[in-house]
Amino acid sequence: MAHDHATQSVNRRRLTIAFAVTVIILAAEIVGAWWTGSLALLVDAGHMLVDAAGLGMALVAANLAARPATAERTWGYRRAEVLAAAAQALVLFAVGIYALIEGIRRLSAPPEVPAGSLLVFGVVGLLGNLVAIVALAGGRTDNLNMRAAFLEVLNDALGSVAVIVSAVVIATTSFERADALAAMFISLLIIPRTLVLLRESTDVLLEATPRGLDLQAVRGHILELEHVLDVHDLHASQIATGMPVLSAHVVLEDSCFHDGHAPRVLDELQACVAEHFPVSVEHSTFQLEPAGHASHEPHHHD
Repeated sequence: MAHDHATQSVNRRRLTIAFAVTVIILAAEIVGAWWTGSLALLVDAGHMLVDAAGLGMALVAANLAARPATAERTWGYRRAEVLAAAAQALVLFAVGIYALIEGIRRLSAPPEVPAGSLLVFGVVGLLGNLVAIVALAGGRTDNLNMRAAFLEVLNDALGSVAVIVSAVVIATTSFERADALAAMFISLLIIPRTLVLLRESTDVLLEATPRGLDLQAVRGHILELEHVLDVHDLHASQIATGMPVLSAHVVLEDSCFHDGHAPRVLDELQACVAEHFPVSVEHSTFQLEPAGHASHEPHHHD
């Protein structure tokens, strides 16, 4: 638990640094987009605006997730990071679609863009993005919230690279459509990643079985334990990233409830789901039942 709190504290510092850097870059790119009239820079500034909001939400979610559980919220605010990731994914997807449509429109009538100024703002954006990437890299696998934040600044960096490339192309070839093509490239970077993130966060919110956990394999392994007759009402989901939970009704031989063997079976069940499968389930709840108990249950599921 102390390790979890330490990790959360470090991640909050990482998010704070990334948020501050992103806000500074956003201000620079807004000025740059106004100064140059560049669609690529404007789209990247819009992307940065969304990312600044997203990192702000991520920071709020990280602080909420650190709050202790209460009688009203028995898991605390652990799912706040999933809600933040889903919100970021939805907004980023909208920005990506806008960039793609506007880029296509500008291909037919590209405006003049001052390449020198565009290059300067692109380099400034890239340097800031690199600082944010370094700040977030160490925590990017800790949860969906941190992963969403890292993907945002990574996409920003690639967007800045696209702006720089378009500036160089315009300066050397006078090919003004490079700006619109860069904007479309940025959108194509945004959309696929946001769809993946949205799918993963939606899976958690809909309480889908955690990826990598095969419930049929879990059922089969439980049934192999001595004295276990049946398993039903087997459910698994995730409270938040890295926090899978599992519950099941396990039917035991009647003798287990008279000879004191039931507690030992419970230990074996909890060890089974915590140690035997690729996804370790440390939060498990098992209802141990005699063979005749199922007839008293109003709802019985496999």
